[in-house]
Amino acid sequence: MNIFVAKLNYRTSSEALENLFSQYGEVTSAKVIMDKDTGRSKGFAFVEMATEDAGIAAIAGLNETSFDGQTIVCKKAEPRPQSSRGDNNFRPRERRY
Repeated sequence: MNIFVAKLNYRTSSEALENLFSQYGEVTSAKVIMDKDTGRSKGFAFVEMATEDAGIAAIAGLNETSFDGQTIVCKKAEPRPQSSRGDNNFRPRERRY
């Protein structure tokens, strides 16, 4: 199960999140999302739990709790929507001179 974690302290590491969530079951991955331009945390992350039951338990146990000085929000991650603009198939138009 993939879990979205928001309102993180900007100093929170992926390893710290993995340790936090591991008390509810096996953590497959934990990734704090970083801004590619500044290299700074964006304040949210994704944690993947090995089983649905572990994910549900982690959300129930950690949502709206204090971690690293912040009250975090945990919920089941939704699949990324397909772009309505069709960016995946973007091809520039030919220029006419």
